[in-house]
Amino acid sequence: MKLLVTGGAGFIGSHLVEACLERSHTVAVLDSFDPFYPRVRKQANLERARQHASFAGLYEADIRDAERMNALFEEFRPEAVVHLAARAGVRPSLEAPTEYCDVNLTGTAVLLQEAARTGVGRFIFASSSSVYGEQPRGPFLEEAEADRPLSPYGATKRAGELLCHAAHHTNGFAVTCLRFFTAYGPRQRPDLAIHKFARLMLEGRPLPVFGDGSAERDFTFVADLVEGILKALDRADGFHVYNLGRGKPVTVNEVISILERELGILAKRETLPPQPGDVPRTWASIERARRELGYEPRVELEDGVRAFVAWLRGEGACAS
Repeated sequence: MKLLVTGGAGFIGSHLVEACLERSHTVAVLDSFDPFYPRVRKQANLERARQHASFAGLYEADIRDAERMNALFEEFRPEAVVHLAARAGVRPSLEAPTEYCDVNLTGTAVLLQEAARTGVGRFIFASSSSVYGEQPRGPFLEEAEADRPLSPYGATKRAGELLCHAAHHTNGFAVTCLRFFTAYGPRQRPDLAIHKFARLMLEGRPLPVFGDGSAERDFTFVADLVEGILKALDRADGFHVYNLGRGKPVTVNEVISILERELGILAKRETLPPQPGDVPRTWASIERARRELGYEPRVELEDGVRAFVAWLRGEGACAS
């Protein structure tokens, strides 16, 4: 299969690209190398992929650039698109809502337009648990209300899902929206909690803990997410929405304790007020994905954090 991965030089994207190449897909990467975090880190993410015979190349372009996207789709003619590229992060979106709308909505609309024009058969859209906003306690179900997100980021992801549904309805190609829950693991973005906390601990600096640390997150190891994406790609048919999480939320305090054990460092904490846009918990119901995709997360949090710490002290240190 000829596959285009947008955001393919990023955290999840680069792992997905390697997994697809191992499955003998022909893979092209589209990435804008937005300065949200260092270019050198993203370049390092693609080192293994570039050496593979089925790696079809890296296109450096902005997904909002309709002319460039038109040329790319004409040249590469993908059979499937996995759309991971986005302006990411709940808190940064509070400061730049118009930019988030521009990138995440205009960019997605441009890609859907090109997918329809060139006959792409399968389109996978990376959505987020942020679409759910604040839910009652209990696992978040895909059929639950998702029209009250608490951040511009969450709102753009929900709007992206609606664009995807409209494109499927109008043009007929298979579209799957995957709601990711708190991804972590090797190559994790430096602004995300586990990576940020680990670096601060290694530097002997305090961790910013918003509230009392009781907020719960459904931390999901990147290899499990990639496996879920691959299963969704294999089974793409019609229009579907799936949660991809571990289904086992843990508190921020628990995550800090695991990092303390793995790093052998006692964390210093700076207690700060709760942040606008944050929710008290995320908790994925994965029954639909388990039943319809055969999705089954396998990596326990302690093992995943251990793998992340090993990367941070090895390749991660070199890519800083």
